[in-house]
Amino acid sequence: MKTDSFIKTINYWLDELNRYEFEQMLEKPQLDKWSLGQVYMHLIDATGFFLSQVEACLQTNDHAEEEMSEVAKTMFANDEFPDKMLEGPPSNAATPQPASKEEIIEGFEKLKERILALGHSNSTNKGKTKHPGHQYFNADEWLQYAHMHFRHHERQKGRIDVFLEG
Repeated sequence: MKTDSFIKTINYWLDELNRYEFEQMLEKPQLDKWSLGQVYMHLIDATGFFLSQVEACLQTNDHAEEEMSEVAKTMFANDEFPDKMLEGPPSNAATPQPASKEEIIEGFEKLKERILALGHSNSTNKGKTKHPGHQYFNADEWLQYAHMHFRHHERQKGRIDVFLEG
């Protein structure tokens, strides 16, 4: 599994933490929009789920013949999410604010550990698990999806940065 580029992306987000006072990370550009802290918490939570799917795929050969949706095929071919704001599942509304920068750092470091461990996997299983909206992904696809998801949120981070600087 290719993990180096993903680790670099996570390190970028960790480095970016130094730009902000913790109080800034809790400021919302609008009442119904996330703060930067919530974006970080969402990345920790969602990536944890995606990595658990990678781990599950490495344990089985189930659903190996299933395919992803046509929309997902386009996303994977482009190696990115569509360049637009996307509505996630309703559970996203409950995304918490972080308690501290240390909570974010710890969460990101745990993600890096899990990703690095996956990079050392010698599993020959070809199983797939079902994504709630895009059908079936294998382990490599889940890892790519997680990385695309991180990069997608860089655009959101940019919009929040403009708000914080204004």
